[in-house]
Amino acid sequence: MLDDREFFRPSALTVEGFVNSGADWLERYKPYIEDGETIVVSPHKVWGPQTNDLVLQLRKRRINKVILAGMLANLCVESHLRELLEQGFEVAVVKDATAAPRHPTIGDGYQAAVINYGFLANAVLTTDEAVEMMGS
Repeated sequence: MLDDREFFRPSALTVEGFVNSGADWLERYKPYIEDGETIVVSPHKVWGPQTNDLVLQLRKRRINKVILAGMLANLCVESHLRELLEQGFEVAVVKDATAAPRHPTIGDGYQAAVINYGFLANAVLTTDEAVEMMGS
């Protein structure tokens, strides 16, 4: 990820250099993200949303149910889950739309996260289940 500059942005205050930077949206997702309705908040600084405006943006729109998915199940996704629950949101996690590292001695970060999701989240779903629920 670091070698490919996956999350590289020259500045959080400009989109200069954003397109094709590795931090840009994947082409197949652009129609959904750039639909005029999707809200993109400022980046988080460590793992959770405490240092960005996610909670503010959700509350301004009277959103109280959140579906989480993401790249680091045991760090970013779990940290967002915990903070959003603490802030009073109802949170579901899409377990097959997350990933995490495996460490040779520490263990499987994904498995650890999925176990914690079961203890914490209001629901732990598959992608198919989440899509079905959103359609109803």
